[in-house]
Amino acid sequence: MAMFSKHLRLSSSFLQRLRLHVTAGNPGRHKLSSRSFTTIEGHRPSIVHKRSLDILHDPWFNKGTAFSMTERDRLDLRGLLPPNVMSTDLQIERFMVDLKRLEVQARDGPSDPNALAKWRILNRLHDRNEVMYYKVLIANIEEYAPVVYTPTVGLVCQNYSGLFRRPRGMYFSAEDRGEMMSMVYNWPADQVDMIVVTDGSRILGLGDLGVQGIGIAIGKLDLYVAAAGINPQRVLPVMIDVGTNNEKLLKDSLYLGLQQHRLDGDDYLSVVDEFMEAVFIRWPNVIVQFEDFQSKWAFKLLQRYRNTYRMFNDDVQGTAGVAIAGLLGAVRAQGRSMIDFPKQKIVVAGAGSAGIGVLNAARKTMARMLGNNEEAFKSAKSQFWVVDAQGLITEGRENIDPDALPFARNLKEMGRQGLREGASLVEVVKQVKPDVLLGLSAVGGLFSKEVLEALKGSTSTRPAIFAMSNPTKNAECTPEEAFSILGENIIFASGSPFSDVDLGNGNVGHCNQGNNMYLFPGIGLGTLLSGARIVSDGMLQAAAECLAAYMSEEEVLQGIIFPSISRIRDITKEVAAAVIKEAVEEDLAEGYHGMDPRELRKLNQDEIAEYVKNHMWSPEYPTLVYKKD
Repeated sequence: MAMFSKHLRLSSSFLQRLRLHVTAGNPGRHKLSSRSFTTIEGHRPSIVHKRSLDILHDPWFNKGTAFSMTERDRLDLRGLLPPNVMSTDLQIERFMVDLKRLEVQARDGPSDPNALAKWRILNRLHDRNEVMYYKVLIANIEEYAPVVYTPTVGLVCQNYSGLFRRPRGMYFSAEDRGEMMSMVYNWPADQVDMIVVTDGSRILGLGDLGVQGIGIAIGKLDLYVAAAGINPQRVLPVMIDVGTNNEKLLKDSLYLGLQQHRLDGDDYLSVVDEFMEAVFIRWPNVIVQFEDFQSKWAFKLLQRYRNTYRMFNDDVQGTAGVAIAGLLGAVRAQGRSMIDFPKQKIVVAGAGSAGIGVLNAARKTMARMLGNNEEAFKSAKSQFWVVDAQGLITEGRENIDPDALPFARNLKEMGRQGLREGASLVEVVKQVKPDVLLGLSAVGGLFSKEVLEALKGSTSTRPAIFAMSNPTKNAECTPEEAFSILGENIIFASGSPFSDVDLGNGNVGHCNQGNNMYLFPGIGLGTLLSGARIVSDGMLQAAAECLAAYMSEEEVLQGIIFPSISRIRDITKEVAAAVIKEAVEEDLAEGYHGMDPRELRKLNQDEIAEYVKNHMWSPEYPTLVYKKD
């Protein structure tokens, strides 16, 4: 896309977006503001083609007792609802009285029965009134994100066949080959902005859950709506059912999916290929997020589609981005500049799709800081020691995973460090004395007392422990274990939520939740609003660096490297703005609706942030107007 003159006259469509503001305290004066933008997600009437009970049974349009008397007359609802017209605040108060009967927050992991009970109550609200559901979720995001997403969503997926009541999303199975192009037109929405798709093969750290894995796609899209303001009528959860290798599900008569072993090889690829072609033909501008595909396919599918379609893999790229943000934050917490990141010694436990994704992203980040040349990449590689189920990965390993090969250590060099092929995690930590111990293993308790004791030898002034595996029971260690063994002068982050640790004498050990939800909503929203045709490495890097810089110096020095989930909409706005800016700089942006790429180029940072904010959907009841088909 050619650069254009900065003196080019403003287009008429852009001028329409400039607004006159009345100067505060002086209504007689008007001034032309900096560029402001009318929101596409603004308040305007919605045309509906149904009335009476049909409206009350449609969660997209149902307002329950909040229908005004005028609307009740217009939509034939008078007499079908109690006479008292309630505000949304009163509706929520009534709902919360029911929900708050479960006083214990779902913070103790999937074993906590209150978590699943809360999920059931929220899900019933979702089934009958979407606006109210998202209003409750956004207002209480810190409390309910762990219920609709990790860790509770893992328990939901494990029990989904029994919990299923009402279809939400679409199912494309191996039995549908040759039919997917017509199937996509069964979905009623003419515009879909975001799809989250899974094949259920590796749900969190719980393994193959087959068709029940659609729960993770539903949960992710709830966060796209709550955090990024994606319109809930334009999201689509998808399950690609190619069978399951879970023998328990294959023998379960109540299982809802195909009871056959998983397709493999070209048969598997043909199903996913047909799905991708179908959804992009119907919705050419949709963004597809791949979620919880087993490592065997995660990288292969990412490489297969990323240069052709607007897609990304959250486990590989989202997890990597959050980890990079945390690693850069850990450098800041040591009182150093982020540019010192290439000096960090990092031991990584886990070489699955998430682990390799983090390693690749971290190496690229280090190399970019060192000059982005061959020598820089070689130097960056030397900062990582990768340990999997067989121990330290070296060049001496037989049948080494090709994705892990770039991080295999030289045997002679390891010999000089007192290490060998297959050395245990404890041995590696003792000899390397790392600045960072990063867990992406899905093995609960892997960072044992012996491993944490070994980390006492770290050469860092403030070592960092990242126990990133989900759900809670798969975390490599708890913050209590880390702080009790290593003391207060550490940085701790986890994938699932834990409470801060009381260290006594007024001191607090901060538990940072390094959750993907800090990034994937902003990556999706920024890609959507920029109109970028692909999701580039630069856009992902911009998102990670934006998150890393979000915290103030004071917060970081206190050991707080990730913000509170309560700030998620503001975080997402900033991340989306960073993604848009990078897409424009890389000449990938093609614009969105009324905003063409030339106009995007003219916006400064504040104007991009305003543009993003004004396109974030908020849960407010629209005025409904009936129109006969």
